[in-house]
Amino acid sequence: MAPANAPADDLVVRTSALTRDYGGAGLFDVDLQVTRGSIYGLVGPNGAGKTTLLSIITGMRRADHGTVHLAVSKGQTAVCPDVPEFDSWLTAQEVVDLARSLVYSESSVDDTSQALRVAGLADSAHRRAGGFSRGMTQRLGLACALVSNPELLILDEPTSALDPAGRAEVLNLVAGLRGRCTVIFSSHILADVQRVADHVGVLRAGRLIYQGATQDLIDTYLRPRWALRVAGDPTAVIDTLRAQPWAVGVERVAANEIHIEAVSLDAGERGIPATLAACGARQVSCEPLAADLESAFLALTQDSE
Repeated sequence: MAPANAPADDLVVRTSALTRDYGGAGLFDVDLQVTRGSIYGLVGPNGAGKTTLLSIITGMRRADHGTVHLAVSKGQTAVCPDVPEFDSWLTAQEVVDLARSLVYSESSVDDTSQALRVAGLADSAHRRAGGFSRGMTQRLGLACALVSNPELLILDEPTSALDPAGRAEVLNLVAGLRGRCTVIFSSHILADVQRVADHVGVLRAGRLIYQGATQDLIDTYLRPRWALRVAGDPTAVIDTLRAQPWAVGVERVAANEIHIEAVSLDAGERGIPATLAACGARQVSCEPLAADLESAFLALTQDSE
């Protein structure tokens, strides 16, 4: 299900047959490929193996067998867990400066200020971490990871448990890192991945069943769909559409609106006008429906069963 191998020089992370078996659950024969400079979204339901995979890549867990190759040093890799925690009495600046002193000895306090600015916490630098909201705490964790100016940033469920506003803040921050470093982030929220990820890997029951460009996943596993509105009663149009071999889905969603799914873009673009002409129906509008990663994910996982 994965695309052809990318050139080795372009890869920052590469795994081969990576396996960690917890007695039937875990991770099995995963060949992950993350290209330099990309934002790679690792998606799958809870228990799919996302955290296990990221933990092995970062060295926090060991694989039963398989290999991990990183084209960057450990000092150029930073990790932010899904629920970062900090001493409540420390200010944001003190938290990030402590992280800087531990992992980036050649840096200066200017790097601390820069990381806080990038994370959107410059105005809260002197506030104590104990008074931070969940979203601000997540940003603080990201600032701690960014203070080392990593070439590879790994984020485990960075938007978990956040409200929509908090999720948007963190996703905007991740998107802003494009071109500055390579980012791998895991999520079970597919809309978040579609919003920022260039490439996506889909884990199901510990196996990587797809990896490639996010748009390629949508294009490959979704059929084109249209929202058609007609003047008057659409019953004859619906009946005629349902008799067409190219129309794999026809649904009436409103008084005069029909959603149509076709076997191909060409079939729909040719078939819909021909059907309207055959029925003598007047078209009010016909617009393509936007494809989304969630629908593609469902189609992919059903196809792999």
